[in-house]
Amino acid sequence: MSDERYDAANERVAGVPQGDTPRGAPESGVDAGVQSTPPSNLTPEPSTESPFGRVRPSGRRRAIGVAGLALVLVAAFAVVYLLTRGEENATATAEHNHGAPTTATGTEPVMLTAESARRIGVTYAPVVLGALATEIRTVAQVTFDETRVKAISPKIDGWVEELYVNYTGQPVQQGQALLSIYSPMLVSAQQELLLARQLTVDVAGGTQDAQRGAANLRESARRRLAFWDVPASEIDRIEQTGEVRKALVLRATAGGVVIEKSVLAGQRVMAGETLYQVADLSTVWLEGEVFERDLPGIRLGQLVTAEFEALPDAPRTGRITYVYPTLNPETRTVRVRVELSNPRLALKPGMYATIRVSGSGPDSALSVPRSAVLSTGTRNLVFVKRADGMLEPREVVLGLATTDRMQILRGLVVGDTVVASATFLIDAESNLGTSLGGMGDMPGMEITPRTPAAPARPAGVPPKGNGGSGAHSGHGG
Repeated sequence: MSDERYDAANERVAGVPQGDTPRGAPESGVDAGVQSTPPSNLTPEPSTESPFGRVRPSGRRRAIGVAGLALVLVAAFAVVYLLTRGEENATATAEHNHGAPTTATGTEPVMLTAESARRIGVTYAPVVLGALATEIRTVAQVTFDETRVKAISPKIDGWVEELYVNYTGQPVQQGQALLSIYSPMLVSAQQELLLARQLTVDVAGGTQDAQRGAANLRESARRRLAFWDVPASEIDRIEQTGEVRKALVLRATAGGVVIEKSVLAGQRVMAGETLYQVADLSTVWLEGEVFERDLPGIRLGQLVTAEFEALPDAPRTGRITYVYPTLNPETRTVRVRVELSNPRLALKPGMYATIRVSGSGPDSALSVPRSAVLSTGTRNLVFVKRADGMLEPREVVLGLATTDRMQILRGLVVGDTVVASATFLIDAESNLGTSLGGMGDMPGMEITPRTPAAPARPAGVPPKGNGGSGAHSGHGG
C-alpha cells in the first residue's frame, strides 16, 4: 500500500497523471531490459516547471507584483514631498520673521581678546571730528607748450639750394638763416623791383603824376618780396647792387629748438609745405590725469608742486592753467595742465613728474584712518568696538579721501572706536558666522563669534544635531 502511494507521488512530481503509462516506459509483454525507441514524429510538450522545480508565475501574479511596486514608489515620493515642503515652510517662516536680528552686511560680530589682538596686530583708533586737509597726487609728463611751437613753410614754390639748419634738435634764433631757395617767382620779382627803381630815376624830372606812379610800382615790388619772407636787408641789397640773385635766403620767423625737420638739400618744395617745426622750451607744460572722485579738489590757478627723478632735490612750482572739459570713459580720469618755467632747458619733453595738489577740505568732518575701511566693491565696512568688547561690522558712506584718512558721511558718530589695522582678518572671521572652524582654530587666533539665537521650530519636529548628547544637553536628569 505504501509502495503505491510512493509511485503515485512520483508520477505527480514528474507531471504524469495517475493511471497513464509514462512515455518511454516499456509496454507490457516486452522485456524490461529492452526499451522501445520513441516515434520521431512526436513533439515534446512545453514544460510547466522552472529548471529549479518551481511552477512559473502566472500573468495575474505578475500584475499583482507590478502594482505593489508602483504603490511603494508612490509612497516614497509622497514622504519626500512632505519632508521637503516642511523644510521650505520653515525657511520661509525664518525669512519673513522681520523681528529676528539681521545685519545689512551679512557678517557677524566677533569677540577678540586683548592677547589675540596683540598677536595678530589689531589696533584701534577713535572717530574724530575736525578739519580734513586734502592732497591729490598723480603722475604727469612734460610736453611742449603748444602756443610756442611754430611751423616754418615757404610761401613760394622752388628748389632748395643749400641748408643752414640741417638736423633735428638744433637751436635757432629768430631771423637766423635756414636755407637758400631758387624760385622763378623770386627772380621775376627781383627784376620787377629793378625796373621800378630805374623808372623812378627816369621820371625824376617829369610830372608829379609820373613820379608818383613810378614810386608806387617800386613800393609794390618791394612789398611783394617782403610778403614772401625776403628780409628788408636783402631787398635793399638788390636795389643797391642792381643784381638779380638766383637763390634767396629764407630766415626763421621764430626762435627755439628744431623738433621736426622735413627738408633736404636739392629738394623741390611747394608753397605752404612745412619744412621745420620750432618749439620754444623756455616754458613747458605738465599734463597729468586726475581721477573723477578728486575733481572737486581741482581748480584753475591752484598751486602745484612737481617733483622730477632727474632733479631729485629741486622740486618745481607751477599753477594749473587748464582743466580739460572731457573725461576719459575707460580710465575715469580728467587731464589737467600745469605750466612751468624752464630756465637752462633742464626739463625735457617726455620726462615724468609727480605732481602734488594741496587743498583744503571741510572744516568739520568725521574721519577715520584709511586702513580702517574695508571696501568690498559693493559696500564699505568698518568694525566698531562696542562696550562689551564685541567687534561689530558696520556699513558706512565715504566722502573725501586724503593720504591717510577717509571722511565718513554716514554710519559712525564721534566717540566710536574702530579697528584701524588687520581689518581683513577680522572680516574673514566675521564671515564665518557661528562656525568654529577657520582662523578660530589656529594658534593665536582665539576669536569667538557671536552665537545667534536658535530659530523656532514647529512642534513635533525633533532638533537636528550630531548625536543625542548635543540635542538633549539642555534636559536635566
